[in-house]
Amino acid sequence: MNYKFKKIFLSQWQLQLMIWPSIILMIVFSFIPMFGLIIAFQDYSPLTGFLDSEFVGIENFKAFFGDRDFYNVLTNTLGISLLKLLIGFPLEIILAILINELRLGIFKKFTQTISYLPHFLSWVILGGMIISWLSSSGIVNSLLLSLHLTSEPIAFLTNPNGYWWVATISDIWKEVGWGTILYLAAMSGIDPSLYEAAKVDGAKKLKRIWHITLPGISYIIVLMFVLRVGSVLGSNLEQALVLQNSSNMSKSEVLDLYVYHLGLTQGDFSFATAVGIFSSVISVILLLLANFLTKKINDSSIF
Repeated sequence: MNYKFKKIFLSQWQLQLMIWPSIILMIVFSFIPMFGLIIAFQDYSPLTGFLDSEFVGIENFKAFFGDRDFYNVLTNTLGISLLKLLIGFPLEIILAILINELRLGIFKKFTQTISYLPHFLSWVILGGMIISWLSSSGIVNSLLLSLHLTSEPIAFLTNPNGYWWVATISDIWKEVGWGTILYLAAMSGIDPSLYEAAKVDGAKKLKRIWHITLPGISYIIVLMFVLRVGSVLGSNLEQALVLQNSSNMSKSEVLDLYVYHLGLTQGDFSFATAVGIFSSVISVILLLLANFLTKKINDSSIF
């Protein structure tokens, strides 16, 4: 067995040479730092370090669940993430289908480029644009006033009740184009003869999309859905940092931002790590649950 393994390894030394640096980096930067999770069960202090800090068991978790901000932070995180999932996920598929149906090559490439562009801009840039557009004298309020759709400027970013929608729509605008890439790649692999046969049989465009395009990308849809559900507790730290202000803080404080405030600004590393572990465990559970449900519904899963 060892001889066979050695023989295969040596016969693929070029491939091994390419992959091992990535494996080493993953071990160094992903697996070794997991030892730091122990501070969630300690009263950790950077002065005493991992080994000498006092072990407190699950006290940090109890403090988290007993924190008065816990349910508000969790509600904000789930609310924003579910809105992004329920609205943004179908829009990615719809936009990919629309782009795929374009027949003029130049216009198709132009549309793809325009839809991808916001993804490559940081939230610092986009956040500044959004804050400017949604201000009382910004372009959005000016347009609403000129069309007589409102009698006075709307406080988009200072009204806590509207923050979830601002966060959802701005995130969709930034990422919906980028999210079409895998769907378009999958559509390019569908046999064109299937569409030709459907045309001969008299199937209209919507029928062809429903019976050929969507089944042809169903595996990618399942994959992306499962991954999106698994990251439902991640509500974009950069976006929240840029768009949060003292007026909308009650609706903009999400788990990632909560951990950031506790760990970096307040220096409570043990408490912040406990919150991070909670978020990771729930994400794994949601990932497995989504995978189980998709397998039950249409016998498709990623593992």
